[in-house]
Amino acid sequence: MFPLVYEINTRIWLQKLSRLNGHTVTLGNVPDSEFRFFKESGFTMVWLMGVWTPSLYSKAIATSHPGLRGELLDHLSSLHPEDIASSPYSIPSYTVNEALGGRDDMLVFRKKLAEHGIRLMLDFVPNHMALDNQWLPAHPEHFISVSADEQSQDPGACFEYAKGKYLAHGRDPYFAPWTDTLQINYANPATHAMMTENLFTISELCDAVRCDVAMLVLKSVFNTTWKSLSGHMKEEFWGPAIAAVKERHPDFLFLAESYWNKEWELQQQGFDYTYDKPFYDFLTSAPVNGDKLMGHMKAQWNYQKHLCRFLENHDEARAAGKIGLNNRAAAMIFLTAPGMHLVHQDQMEGYRHKIPVQLIRQAPEHEDRELMELYRKLFQLQKEEVFQEGEVEWISFEGPSHTQCFGFHRFTRDRHAMILANFSSTGIATQFTHPALSGISEESMNILSTSTGNRGNTTHLEEDSLKTRLAPHEAIVVTF
Repeated sequence: MFPLVYEINTRIWLQKLSRLNGHTVTLGNVPDSEFRFFKESGFTMVWLMGVWTPSLYSKAIATSHPGLRGELLDHLSSLHPEDIASSPYSIPSYTVNEALGGRDDMLVFRKKLAEHGIRLMLDFVPNHMALDNQWLPAHPEHFISVSADEQSQDPGACFEYAKGKYLAHGRDPYFAPWTDTLQINYANPATHAMMTENLFTISELCDAVRCDVAMLVLKSVFNTTWKSLSGHMKEEFWGPAIAAVKERHPDFLFLAESYWNKEWELQQQGFDYTYDKPFYDFLTSAPVNGDKLMGHMKAQWNYQKHLCRFLENHDEARAAGKIGLNNRAAAMIFLTAPGMHLVHQDQMEGYRHKIPVQLIRQAPEHEDRELMELYRKLFQLQKEEVFQEGEVEWISFEGPSHTQCFGFHRFTRDRHAMILANFSSTGIATQFTHPALSGISEESMNILSTSTGNRGNTTHLEEDSLKTRLAPHEAIVVTF
């Protein structure tokens, strides 16, 4: 069964629960109602984002960074100093933040999840660590050193950790350095052992890890970015590290945050799932790029079944704001496509404002009750066997509106689902022929629509042909 994952911004979530309940809520005393919500929604995994001990350096940088301050104020106009925290991805050690309850409370939370049949995912950041990380004092060789001459050429790219000694900040080669981090040196074989030990530590607390920017430590990427400073990375990290963890915990799951079409390569090195950024880009573009989305979803099953689909996460804009009128149709396509499904906290409620990860207080927003009800129905629908195991094929539409309609067919031996979407601002009438429609009755079809109004009698069968009218921005699932 494909995992249905719920991402939670842990610091904001516990702060909100504390305010609502009138007392401090930690991971050890989360109300039972939250676990019922996870279970009733159908989530099989909860990802707690931001649980590790915070970095004092990262908080200081976040507090004083002029560019970031504008972003924080955009979300929270009543910003106070205590609302700002370190980045969850500038990690000084893989110990649970005591403000959240520490290790013992984490184990209590995991046990409660398990009692509801739900697994726990935590973060692993392989590319970089906080400036004040626990390994630096004794082992600066685990990080990439920079000479004084090199430092003078680009002072903003490195950190003076001792007088006259410099280390490179972590970075993605396409962006500016993350100035609250240090770049880990995978050209040093001892670093591989250290980072594998960190994975062992994490794996004692949870059932899965989401590996931040996982492609940055692929040998080819690391060497392209860093070999002039670090020397050559000779062996891959992921394959041996994943195998070592799974030797101890065979059912442990690895999810890679991945970009640049590195998904297949990471899957071959042992990742159970990889981010599907192309799916996100094609489905959330304006207008929706149906041709490219269709081409992408035609990839081989052995690739498709290891992809993690999402409409938003803590890095991306809120779906309700970005996708706009197509948000409900996109949700239907998202949750009926194969693969892992990642749902972000407040995505179902239709919140529109992205929260910077350095904030620990959230601005209030209005809930979209109709969107919440649609998600509730889609979560129930996607549990069906046809959406978990069904193959995928494309529907060829007939008539003048065929270019405006997007659709695919999920099927097992005895169950079928036809997913149809109109991403345009005008209503369309369309039809298609399929052998699976032969011999069935309209009474045997169940139709779920994203429309909040009464669809009326808008879908008809004629022998092996289905005719339907779709309102602007409407999608439907026809199951039989």
